[in-house]
Amino acid sequence: MAVAPDGAVDSTIADIVARARRAQAVFATGSQADIDLACLAAARPLMRPEDNRRLCEMAVEETGIGNAADKMRKNMRKTLGLLNDIHGQSTVGVVRDDPAQGITEIARPVGVVAALTPSTNPVATPVNKTVNALKGGNAIVLAPPPAAARTGAALLELMRIELKRVGAPPDVVQMLLPPSKAATVALMRQADLVVVTGSQRNVRGAYASGTPAIGVGAGNVAVIVDETADVGQASARIRTSKIFDNSTSCSSENHLIIVASVYDAMMEALRREGGVLLDDSDKRQLQSQLWVNGALNRDLIARDMAVFADRAGLGATAEQAAFLMVEENGVGDAYPFSGEKLSLVLTLYKAADFSAAKVQAAALLAYQGAGHSLGIHTQTEARPLELGLELPACRIIVNQAHCFANGGNFDNGMPFSLSMGCGTWGGNSISDNLNFRHFINTVRVVRAIPAQEPTIEDIYSDYPD
Repeated sequence: MAVAPDGAVDSTIADIVARARRAQAVFATGSQADIDLACLAAARPLMRPEDNRRLCEMAVEETGIGNAADKMRKNMRKTLGLLNDIHGQSTVGVVRDDPAQGITEIARPVGVVAALTPSTNPVATPVNKTVNALKGGNAIVLAPPPAAARTGAALLELMRIELKRVGAPPDVVQMLLPPSKAATVALMRQADLVVVTGSQRNVRGAYASGTPAIGVGAGNVAVIVDETADVGQASARIRTSKIFDNSTSCSSENHLIIVASVYDAMMEALRREGGVLLDDSDKRQLQSQLWVNGALNRDLIARDMAVFADRAGLGATAEQAAFLMVEENGVGDAYPFSGEKLSLVLTLYKAADFSAAKVQAAALLAYQGAGHSLGIHTQTEARPLELGLELPACRIIVNQAHCFANGGNFDNGMPFSLSMGCGTWGGNSISDNLNFRHFINTVRVVRAIPAQEPTIEDIYSDYPD
């Protein structure tokens, strides 16, 4: 996102940031109860079914991506889960005191946050980042994609009404409207922290902005189905996850790596779940339409199956499918189905055994999605740990619907988030789910304690002579 400085744009953004700083200076003096009330206010529109529905319908109409019913569920559950995560968490003043170590920790705001958000989740992601930022006593300026500007404006209006209602300064939440690359670049330069969910070009632009930045990585989720898996249960979970919101999530399954001994049984189970395997001719046809000049065709991603199959030139059988499947054996640019697809298409790989499945997963991660996540369906307890010890993935999702589990769910302990850090493997500064702790500076007051100085002999007691 290399955009030359523009004096007029810089001045406009300076005014926005100045308003944010004034509002944040007032907001940060509030009590923990005041801060928490503001978080509830920002989330409130998604807790009201009528507002949530209107925003979701607007998002689908404006972007053409996903479906409103699933977006409603996503917006509500992800936001409710986030509110539960932050409930009772201290982020104002002294948050920890350890007399034995002589350390008192104080939480302080980072200031003004610039938050870039994607068109795939034009409501849930902005609210998630806003609530996390407010929890730390910060102001936030949202930078939506142009394709979701109208939805963003409607969301902003609702959030600001609620903030005013609870006595919080509305300018703690602002948005770049109309959004533009130049305005977003200027905002990143002038803010105190940048958080980016979206294209890797935007992530790299944030890192180059000169402002401390948290970017998250690209997904390309592979899921291993080993010979001990319950294929019926696994296929049902995969279907539920894969079709949710037309695969807009970076955590949706892109590939299944199926151990050969259960390949046929798993294929039959997937067919019962509505999966349709394309023959070589239809696979070539789909490939020619889904990628244009090496990039995903925006007219096809995250579309309803009937629309997707029709635009891709596939037959009536495909139009009736819950999801499509293609078999593949290669990885890399010459095999585009080995990458992220953001559509109702699942790539299948057959592996001789679990060891071969690991090799296949490693190849997929090396091509796209390094650091993001892997899934496994298994009844062998040691295998998920084996994946975590050996492969470059920050999340190993075990016997779960991947797109729900990866970003936090009510039946696992992951923080509720729509932004997945991928660690150094994915070129990111964090390896966990983006959460409120990333929006806080921690001050440590350090007092002297009785000295505990070791001897050299103590430290080297196990060192070979």
